[in-house]
Amino acid sequence: MKNFVACASLLLAAATVIAQPAAPKSPAATESGSIGGKAIVITYSSPRVNGRAGHIFTKDGLIGTNKGYPVWRAGANAATKLHTEGDLKIGGCAVPAGDHTLFVDLSDPDNWVLIVNKQTGQSGLAYDKAQDLCRVPMTMAKPPATVENLKYTVTDRGNGKGLLTLAWENYSASVPITQH
Repeated sequence: MKNFVACASLLLAAATVIAQPAAPKSPAATESGSIGGKAIVITYSSPRVNGRAGHIFTKDGLIGTNKGYPVWRAGANAATKLHTEGDLKIGGCAVPAGDHTLFVDLSDPDNWVLIVNKQTGQSGLAYDKAQDLCRVPMTMAKPPATVENLKYTVTDRGNGKGLLTLAWENYSASVPITQH
């Protein structure tokens, strides 16, 4: 009887471990900050490089095979969401308070263009150019080391000014933000 109870307990423990959901390949992430006292929140899924460095942003790489290329959802899974409490200027683009979606145009892999889109709630592969609020060139840089997990940062530089940065793999792209 003791052997039966021990075996049953081991089987139950093994079934519990096996039934645990696997960690998502691109976990949900949120970046929040404030510029000029107004909150900015970016909600996205953060893919990993996972040994694919140098094969993510090429035309025949990971993103190049996505529907809609050269426009990228700026994350994984659902489209990347931007929420701002106040009116902003992103680059030279006036972005009203509220909800928007971010995409990146990778037509030139070394010169990204941030797209602020008015449509919200769509799949990351459902990009509608007619809904673009604006397109803003980004300042490109090479990070000191490979960035394994896609990461957004919102940096407050004081006086209602800041910087939005997107970094992943061997790329870092930034655009200035000003609070109105």
